[in-house]
Amino acid sequence: MQEATQTRYSDEELAEFKALIEKKIAEAREGLEVYLGACGDAGNDTSDTSPTFKNLEEGSQVLAKEENAQQAARLYKYIQNLEAALVRIENKTYGICRATGKLIPKERLMLVPHATLSIEAKLNEKK
Repeated sequence: MQEATQTRYSDEELAEFKALIEKKIAEAREGLEVYLGACGDAGNDTSDTSPTFKNLEEGSQVLAKEENAQQAARLYKYIQNLEAALVRIENKTYGICRATGKLIPKERLMLVPHATLSIEAKLNEKK
């Protein structure tokens, strides 16, 4: 656990966080590719314009595409947040709560590596 006087994480700790974040970015990019592939177009054929008699099935396909697009958008935002965390690591400001200026506990950052608020600040934000 960090000391009360510690104002930032050590270079070794920042390197540990960087490795974790880079791993999470790689995993998220793989997932994003899957979702983008699932909601991408089927090519240059007429399969999406030709008349069919499967209206119910087409409705569920549209719903599935919308859900995939929403998941892709969430993953894209997550990747952006993780990349912003890498910038904070390079600037040596990573892990400092933007509301209180105190260090965010290491345990929280291991679970939510893109966090910019401590639990205390997050709870106060909801009030």
